[in-house]
Amino acid sequence: MIATKTAKLSAIVIGLMLCGTLAAQNISPETLAKREKRKNLTVKEWNTAAKGGSKWLDHITTYDDQGRKIEEIEYANYGQKERITIEYDPESGQVTKEVVYDDRNRPSRIRKYEYNADGTKAKQYNYLPNGKLYSVKVFEYIFSDSK
Repeated sequence: MIATKTAKLSAIVIGLMLCGTLAAQNISPETLAKREKRKNLTVKEWNTAAKGGSKWLDHITTYDDQGRKIEEIEYANYGQKERITIEYDPESGQVTKEVVYDDRNRPSRIRKYEYNADGTKAKQYNYLPNGKLYSVKVFEYIFSDSK
């Protein structure tokens, strides 16, 4: 009896901790449901000619064991056009870094992100492959009344 109450109490505490963690990450239930469906998923997008027959690969998107996008590859008729790898902060779950590769699979851009307290993007730092900062994008959020 006491063990059962302790187990229930532990489950409640873990549930509350999980809710607090998810709330801190600003993750909606809809987002969690989408992630659940995408765990360890790879999506291949194919194009076909209007008259049928030939088909070619357009995109490959890969998701991790938490349902987050970790890689996206875009193809052209000559092969890989661009590849983007995505890294996440283990504590906040937010994107921390994106590396963009060119058609020869060499890094062409590196993006690092900074966030506001509410989880929205504050800044995007754009680096050259040699690590030199070449631009900063600042995000501004303007809410207007819709009447």
